[in-house]
Amino acid sequence: MDASIYEWIGYAASVFIVLSFAVNNLKSVRIINAIGCLCFVVYGIYFDIWPVVIPNAILIFIQLYYLLFKDKKKQDA
Repeated sequence: MDASIYEWIGYAASVFIVLSFAVNNLKSVRIINAIGCLCFVVYGIYFDIWPVVIPNAILIFIQLYYLLFKDKKKQDA
């Protein structure tokens, strides 16, 4: 693929991350932030920027953990 597509993925990642700070609902924050992190992972892998890939990949797993498991525990209680 053309490198400019990956640059746009990087811009989209930035938009999603910033947007996640503007949302009030915690579940929406986690979803939007995870999408931004995923975009940064794709961007970082293409441009071989591992300091971008590693923390964003970890953050995806943290967001998924809270979305899938932690919030379920609150509902069961």
